[in-house]
Amino acid sequence: MNDTSITIIGAGLGGLTLARVLHVHGIPSTVYEADASATARGQGGMLDIHDYNGQPALEAAGLIDEFRAIVLEGREAMRVLDRDGTILFDRADGGGSPEAQRGALRQMLLDSLPAGTVRWGHRVTGVRALGGGRHEVAFDNGTTTTTGLLIGADGAWSRVRPLLSDTTPTWAGNSSVETFLVDGVNRHPATAKAVGGGSLFVFDADVSGKVLLVHREADGNLHAYLWLSRPLEWFAAIDFADPAAATARIARELDGWAPELTALITDSDTAPVYRPHYGLPADFRWDRVPGVTLLGDAAHVQPPNGEGANLAMEDGAELGAAIAAHPGDVEAALTAYELAMFPRSAAANAEGAGTAEILLGENAAEELIRLFS
Repeated sequence: MNDTSITIIGAGLGGLTLARVLHVHGIPSTVYEADASATARGQGGMLDIHDYNGQPALEAAGLIDEFRAIVLEGREAMRVLDRDGTILFDRADGGGSPEAQRGALRQMLLDSLPAGTVRWGHRVTGVRALGGGRHEVAFDNGTTTTTGLLIGADGAWSRVRPLLSDTTPTWAGNSSVETFLVDGVNRHPATAKAVGGGSLFVFDADVSGKVLLVHREADGNLHAYLWLSRPLEWFAAIDFADPAAATARIARELDGWAPELTALITDSDTAPVYRPHYGLPADFRWDRVPGVTLLGDAAHVQPPNGEGANLAMEDGAELGAAIAAHPGDVEAALTAYELAMFPRSAAANAEGAGTAEILLGENAAEELIRLFS
């Protein structure tokens, strides 16, 4: 059995930002992560790090220069196409939100922490209150730890959240299918030309509830997400265990589209990955429970809107600052943190719902261009 004063569950961007900010203030913490190592699985695609939440969090972590070193120049570009490949909108500057690979950002945070801060291969199997604000966490490797401050940074299906609430995420009414063209710039030049230098949105003017999003990533890779408003039963009828059949079924959603666009599905170098979207209620909050809190998706998971990673890092930085500002008074720190976090996450959730409504609604291209303008 281990016994630590600050325990963070989850080595995602939010949990690592919290650990780093605490370290900057001379406060030790331990991060427990289910993955066996930092390279055990892929870390996803591009992230736009905003100048109003993600970047200030990195400044609080003392890592803004390191962040600038991993920014991919030019990826802030935004382009909107119709299904025939006609350019409806093209902007070179995304405005204050430089792009970086999620994996590079996570590794930057890991490299900034003292050796041993992250304990890999610790999947949580249970948590229980011990009284007096202390908690015990059990892991699937047979070990346990007790802690005076437990932070759930463990995502949408958090094992820590039940200590605070029995609310669970619900399906948002839409899902994405993810595909990937390796070295698309050289192997699929027509597709790369259509995508442009940064992010691409493609709409079918005759059909709502459908948008193809594409990012031009590092090494010329092209990462695509076909976002569809369809019932869960529609997705359940697709056999994603059969990549060829799933690809063929998804490709039918792009019948009549320009070949350089359909290639993002039909020529994918990876099997299509189903990504259902879930969210917590916009007004989700909990009553103060001694010795435990949440951050990131554990606290406010919402459908994709470009804010998730930024909010998680902001949560981590704000919680770390609150702990540092209230030495010896955990409850004052958590109260201050939650008081600011709840309305902040509710506002982001509402904005995200509005973004989804635009992307999947009628006249989507026109509405998105109006938003960009």
